[in-house]
Amino acid sequence: MPLSDSPTRDPACLFCRHADPSVNTVVRRRGTMYARWDNFPASLGHVEIVPFRHILSFFDMNERETRDLHILAQSMRDTLTTLYRPDGFTIGVNDGSAAGRTVPHLHMHIIPRWHGDVPDPRGGIRHVFPDCDPDSWS
Repeated sequence: MPLSDSPTRDPACLFCRHADPSVNTVVRRRGTMYARWDNFPASLGHVEIVPFRHILSFFDMNERETRDLHILAQSMRDTLTTLYRPDGFTIGVNDGSAAGRTVPHLHMHIIPRWHGDVPDPRGGIRHVFPDCDPDSWS
């Protein structure tokens, strides 16, 4: 769907209900975006950056949204670093249902990570694929 045809809000959409504290705990706002705690966190401090505008794809953002997402992500990284002292972050967007997106509204995950939180983190996000074998890369 082209940007100009994207609806501003979808009342049935979880992320369009940003002002509803029963489904969204908003941490911070920045222009066209907001940060929220993930309802089913993969780790302590797992947040999502979400556009206020109801759009589906990362590639549907306009320039202002792209800038606001980046600035808000950096701000949340700083906050999460202060609060939880992670050793790293997994950052990702599941763009489309084939990529695993379950809420049809763009959102970017920022997941704090610590050494030892999984037995072998090599390959990171590639572990979504069944034949990912970091030992075969050398």
